Amino acid sequence: MTTQTLSTTPITARRLPFRALAMPLALLAIFVYFTVQSSVFLSSRNLSMLAIEVSITAVLALGMFLIILPGHIDLSAGSGVGLIGGVSAVLVFEHAWPAPLALLVGIIAAAIIWLGMGSIIIRERVPAFIITLGGLLVFRGLHWLVIHNATVPVSRGGEVNLYSMLTTYYLPPIAGYMLAAGVVLALAAVRWSEYRRRKASGIDGEQLFLQTFVAAQTLFFFVLICNAYRGIPLPALVLGCVAFLAYVLTTQTPFGRYLYAIGGNEEAAVVSGVPVAKVTIGAFLIMGLIVAITGFLQTAYSGASTTTVGSLMELDAVAACVIGGTSLKGGRGTVGGVLLGALIMAALLNGMTLLAVSPESKYIARGIVLALAVWADVRLGKK
Repeated sequence: MTTQTLSTTPITARRLPFRALAMPLALLAIFVYFTVQSSVFLSSRNLSMLAIEVSITAVLALGMFLIILPGHIDLSAGSGVGLIGGVSAVLVFEHAWPAPLALLVGIIAAAIIWLGMGSIIIRERVPAFIITLGGLLVFRGLHWLVIHNATVPVSRGGEVNLYSMLTTYYLPPIAGYMLAAGVVLALAAVRWSEYRRRKASGIDGEQLFLQTFVAAQTLFFFVLICNAYRGIPLPALVLGCVAFLAYVLTTQTPFGRYLYAIGGNEEAAVVSGVPVAKVTIGAFLIMGLIVAITGFLQTAYSGASTTTVGSLMELDAVAACVIGGTSLKGGRGTVGGVLLGALIMAALLNGMTLLAVSPESKYIARGIVLALAVWADVRLGKK
């Protein structure tokens, strides 16, 4: 035990600077490059659009994070996004269902489907890679059947409903500042409580104040940018709620600790009494709910359900997790890292769209980024 501890310490010390600096520097390089290449990249309108795109990618990535932590993967997430969004769009447009009821049906359907996949993976001991790969194909085919290979709008006759408002509603500027102030006060209260606990235990907690100050500055800067256009977009609020719940779930609850334990060493987790089956199935159930939310956001952002909605989104989610430091072997990762990885992926796609990069070149760029992220994860795992 002592030998392992001694041998692990210097490795961690070498990894931290890379993890802490490489991704922010990569993000800075992406912003600088696209700012030089396009005069509108840093415009308030484009940054507001980028906030919506980041939110959609990050919400799905947070769900993928909960699946990867115990050592699994979900290749069906992108197809599920298209299917669930398409089902609700068909109910609203073709069957005149109220949007809230159609969205509720989508959520229930996603929960049942992912609960079933999780149960098969655990109870029948089938690799998640196989089950979700099958789901990818099945969901894609079902999606095209449901929408009849056509374009199905999210509202009838251009009317405004809850579905269409998901990506068109913006929080008024004054409400944005009040919300930011409330979040900062809540964060300060939490950090003050944590500081007192650390001080009582004789642990230095001065960096908590610096982290809170940086977080507050970042939050108010984000609100300032959004208010320069129309205000905070609703998807950003959805992302904030999902990220907060994911953070609390993974850091403050036994469920989160079990996810890390299972991914770190499943056999040891079983011996320690961790309910591996229940926790893993629970992670897939949460993934289903997040897929439904992402499906609504992505379909509403497109304005309609089409055959391309959700295409390859699972790869963007996996890339965001890995770029943010989540290990594909499980047991390592943070919510903050996932958000940073999602921002890098969304900024890359947004910038390429502004430069009118061809779709085939976008696929190549996304593939290279994903390959580099996995390569870096493997290299670090060998050290």
